[in-house]
Amino acid sequence: MFSIDHILFYISLLIVISIFITKLSENFGLPALLLFLAVGMLAGSDGIGKIFFEDVKITQAVGTVALILILFSGGLSTNISSVYPVRKEAVSLATIGVVLTAVLVGLFCRFVLGFDLVYGLLIGAIVSSTDAAAVFSILRSNNISLKNNLKPLLELESGCNDPMAIFLTMTLTAVIVSNEVNILNISFSLIKQFAFGSLIGYVVSKAVVNIFNRISLSYEGLYPVLALSFAFLIYGSAALIGGSGYLAVYIAGIIIGNSNIIQKRSMLRFFDGLAWLGQIGMFLTLGLLVYPSQLILIIGSGILLSMFLIFAARPLSVMLSLYFSGYKFNEKLAVSWIGLRGAVPIILATIPLSSGIDNSHIIFNIVFFIVISSAIIQGWSIKYITKLLKVTAKPDVNINSPIEFQTLGNNSSELLDFIIPYNSDMKDKTIIDLNLPKDCLIIFICRDEKFFVPNGNTILKGGDVLQILMNKEDMTKVIEKLK
Repeated sequence: MFSIDHILFYISLLIVISIFITKLSENFGLPALLLFLAVGMLAGSDGIGKIFFEDVKITQAVGTVALILILFSGGLSTNISSVYPVRKEAVSLATIGVVLTAVLVGLFCRFVLGFDLVYGLLIGAIVSSTDAAAVFSILRSNNISLKNNLKPLLELESGCNDPMAIFLTMTLTAVIVSNEVNILNISFSLIKQFAFGSLIGYVVSKAVVNIFNRISLSYEGLYPVLALSFAFLIYGSAALIGGSGYLAVYIAGIIIGNSNIIQKRSMLRFFDGLAWLGQIGMFLTLGLLVYPSQLILIIGSGILLSMFLIFAARPLSVMLSLYFSGYKFNEKLAVSWIGLRGAVPIILATIPLSSGIDNSHIIFNIVFFIVISSAIIQGWSIKYITKLLKVTAKPDVNINSPIEFQTLGNNSSELLDFIIPYNSDMKDKTIIDLNLPKDCLIIFICRDEKFFVPNGNTILKGGDVLQILMNKEDMTKVIEKLK
């Protein structure tokens, strides 16, 4: 039995190693989740670390906390104006798409791999949802921008499809354990998950915004802590009344992140760090739980199932779910390819494991193998596939400002970044020639990674990034001026 000193030492050491190897993710394009899993596996019983760990309950608890942090952080940084137009398509993928994937994988397991149908459907349910942590991480760490609202569609889908996957997994596990099927209870549970989760997320988040803008705390550091407490409170409130806590947290994050709220910038930074800590902790724990030597026993079935999921089940479910949408064939293929499997399927695979059903260890190892395959095949190749499918757009402007601007209460002013395109009509003209709205003020210009304070006679160059303090209602006018 390890003492608390040993536990703290090993945990901190593994986290430090994981953070350092993220440079490999940046330099070689390897998905961070794959590297975190590898560290956990190397530290585990079959690895060089020889840390014995097989507590499924602790794994589920770590996964739950991590997903709350990841989904809330993802919601905070999601622009509601970009996801609103794709809400119907995202809901279709998060419901119809998840069910179709589960059914197709279940049938493949039954007629190709020889599983009982209910066990095949259980595997299908576990791997049916895309993973928010993986999608957020890959798209944002590689600064991948996609055309035609594909990026918000993928992020909204990955944030909303967990309830359906969880529901299907728990239902099929219960069916196997009790050998009974109650359609009425199943239908009611599904409706309750979505309805209560959405309601709690919306109502509580509105109250949180009001509280933040009215309360006056003596210490600024307490605001992020208060927000963290509310994130867990939202999850717990929804879960205790039978709703989806994950959906509630994600919706709350979107609403809070798109509201004028005090200490918003510090909150975003705080939760960005916590989301990374959550990812590292979750994948390390999952890596410790698996025995690599056991993966060899299912490698044949794992490869077949992975290839079917990546190249058949996911594409077909996306095509059918988006059949009535306006997306083109190449865009649907992009949505299919970026639908990564990550920590959520592995965490869901612990549900039958903790329930003690037959062959649950085989199911867990197959799911783990599928996640690794998805990370290697899809995660590594996303930036190449999106270019091949011609769905990439100009990367988002993202610079580190030498100053911070904090929106207070209902103040509508915001410090925003705008780039001067190389083919812009404003290139080689002065700032006075921009004729910006009178309430707009250019604070800095970033040119060749250097900042300087401009004046009215400053000549603009293609590629300049302008940091402009402005009212949000002037944004459309500014964009038109800078084209």
